[in-house]
Amino acid sequence: MSKVLIVDDDVDLTAMLSQFLIREGFQVHVVHDGETGVEEATGGDYSVVVMDIMMPRISGIEALRRIRNTSNVPVLMLTARGDNIDRIVGLDMGADDYVPKPFNPGELVARIRAILRRVDGRDSATTNRGARELQAGGLKLWLGSRRAQWHDQPLELTGTEYTLLEVLARHAGQLVSRQDISMQAFGQPLGPFDRRIDVHISSIRQKLGMRSDGQSWIQSVRGQGYQLLED
Repeated sequence: MSKVLIVDDDVDLTAMLSQFLIREGFQVHVVHDGETGVEEATGGDYSVVVMDIMMPRISGIEALRRIRNTSNVPVLMLTARGDNIDRIVGLDMGADDYVPKPFNPGELVARIRAILRRVDGRDSATTNRGARELQAGGLKLWLGSRRAQWHDQPLELTGTEYTLLEVLARHAGQLVSRQDISMQAFGQPLGPFDRRIDVHISSIRQKLGMRSDGQSWIQSVRGQGYQLLED
């Protein structure tokens, strides 16, 4: 049974979410401030963390930064509707997804399950992949354990970054549209103003560094998509 940590100072909201998630088969633990959230997220055995951005003591953004210093536990951020800056900053710092408030609890559950499928490998197809490897140029991915290596050095990625990089690696040397990336990585079409893919790929680019010719290893074509170069 997957264990969900909810970090939000809205007592009524967390009570409602807890009941809904428990009915959906999850174990749930709730805390109401960022500092306690960091302690729980980094010290507990949680499948996913659902965390608000606006909280007392420390914000969700700062809590996410501290969590990412020591843990790759999947984090889904709850953001104020229309607050694009917080969403982009959260994704850039390693959040796996976000849901704007107010939201339908059913949508939140669907997002959580999507994260668990792609990050924890809960699908039988993922489990059966074992230690199979995927290589594209200097990139090596272990599909079973979801580990990555770049030019013989460990590559630290968030769950979503790994998933996006796997999609690009499977089509290395080819241009992949943003819609195709979204469908293969997230199992859903990309919204017209959804920048999740762009923000995560920007972070991946920084981790891969630059080619000897000064270009990025991940090339973009405006309005079309992305391409991972092999050499």
